[in-house]
Amino acid sequence: MQLFKLGTVIHEFDNFAEFAKGFNLGERDLVITNAFLHEPFMANLGLKCKFVMQEKYGLGEPNDEMMNAILRDTKGTDFDRVIAVGGGTVIDISKLFVLKGLGEDVLPAFDKKIPLVKEKELVIIPTTSGTGSEVTNISIAEIKSRHTKMGLADDAILADHAVIIPELLRGLPFKFWAASSIDALIHAVESYVSPKANVYTRMCSLTAMNTILDVFKGVAAKGEEYRYERMGDMLMAANIAGIAFGNAGVGAVHALSYPLGGNYHVPHGESNYQFFTTVFKAYQAKKPQGSIVELNEKLAAALGCEASVVYERMDDLLGRLIAKKPLREYGMKDEEVRGFAESVLQTQQRLLNNNYVELSVDEIEAIYRSLF
Repeated sequence: MQLFKLGTVIHEFDNFAEFAKGFNLGERDLVITNAFLHEPFMANLGLKCKFVMQEKYGLGEPNDEMMNAILRDTKGTDFDRVIAVGGGTVIDISKLFVLKGLGEDVLPAFDKKIPLVKEKELVIIPTTSGTGSEVTNISIAEIKSRHTKMGLADDAILADHAVIIPELLRGLPFKFWAASSIDALIHAVESYVSPKANVYTRMCSLTAMNTILDVFKGVAAKGEEYRYERMGDMLMAANIAGIAFGNAGVGAVHALSYPLGGNYHVPHGESNYQFFTTVFKAYQAKKPQGSIVELNEKLAAALGCEASVVYERMDDLLGRLIAKKPLREYGMKDEEVRGFAESVLQTQQRLLNNNYVELSVDEIEAIYRSLF
């Protein structure tokens, strides 16, 4: 039984210029990024790479139409490496571009109707402290025609190199920083209680949880600007959380968030945040023994409270970063709730297999209704 795998080499540079020199960027590189990152960090370096500005193809979460449009525009471009510089959208898009034989449509890849063969080297530089995607073999995209998100998980899209550059976080607005950082916390917490967790993954989960919660407490006490003092710490913690969930997986928090994100275009981290503590309260109620007991004790120690009130204290701390909203405020309708619960069971078994305890369709519906 495999316990742990890390197929990505991790690097750290102080700034993008050092990275460009160290990796000898040139005309055989396809760089997928955003204009707001290209202008301050890359434009003045005289690089001969082929640049793609992701926002030209749409805003928000990654989707198949966005990916297909970039495929069409880069058709015939000759390159050996894909360099992803951005948040989750840029990273999830870029992972598909290393595959052989995509043509002009990524859907057959998500449906695994074509062989998944890697033919390009992949270098990922995250610019949010949350996705962890730089060390996972997963790409998530909204499939517009199906009104849901789908995940493609295969080692063919695993990065060869992940690069941590703290300066790239500096321009990230606080709300996006907070949402992505909460997402990293959820990666660590969900993977801690996964049936696939083991001593190696839990070591990563615990390191990430403690670092992230320490930064959150600092922001709550000192204000939003405190995050700039801990940019490197947060990037590293998100990376380590990515290693944890890349090996152990995430579960119902992510699974229940997908209909919200897919139907109402709620950003991934914010969507996960809505379900985080409610799912874990459901786990606790259904199986109040096992690894969740240990998790609660670890979280309580980090939060400075009793284990019996750990999720209330967590809600209080996270609420000081981002306010949690009722699902109806995103547009969800009462008559949709049952259908969302049924769709989660039908389409998200890849994630639900990682649940701490199995949840029925009625229990999933009850979680949605408690947050409605």
